[in-house]
Amino acid sequence: MGRTSYGASFGKPRAYPPAALRRGESMKVKFAYTGIRVKDLEASVKFYTSVLGMKEVERFSQPSTKGTVAILVMEEGGHQLELNHYPEGSRFDTKYDVGEGLDHLAFETTDLDGVLAEARKAGYPAVLEMQDAVHRWAYIRDPNGIWIEFFVPPS
Repeated sequence: MGRTSYGASFGKPRAYPPAALRRGESMKVKFAYTGIRVKDLEASVKFYTSVLGMKEVERFSQPSTKGTVAILVMEEGGHQLELNHYPEGSRFDTKYDVGEGLDHLAFETTDLDGVLAEARKAGYPAVLEMQDAVHRWAYIRDPNGIWIEFFVPPS
């Protein structure tokens, strides 16, 4: 039995993974992490660790980009979030457009109201709350304007 994904369907659950997206035999790859560019590394690390409960597991300078990278996880061995910061002088320090193609990051919870209350208390109010007959989810924005989704899985 597949999981349910909400993503771009905005409230219309779909079986996951759909047949067209099931792992093909031609390419042996594994989705490893999500990398996002941030304007303020310290504010971003604070948001993801203090508000979302992630743990910073590594930080290093990247000489080839003149940038700094922070790696965060929710749980040991879990999906990694890579925060990339590029200072003035880096060729990657370009005009910052919110998301630059990244739609949102999704986090599952069993207590949506509690999570939203914690986020609001930390200065990150919900920017959109949605519900249908079976599902409920909401979004906040991180310090960079990236949408963060919280959802309660169907029971």
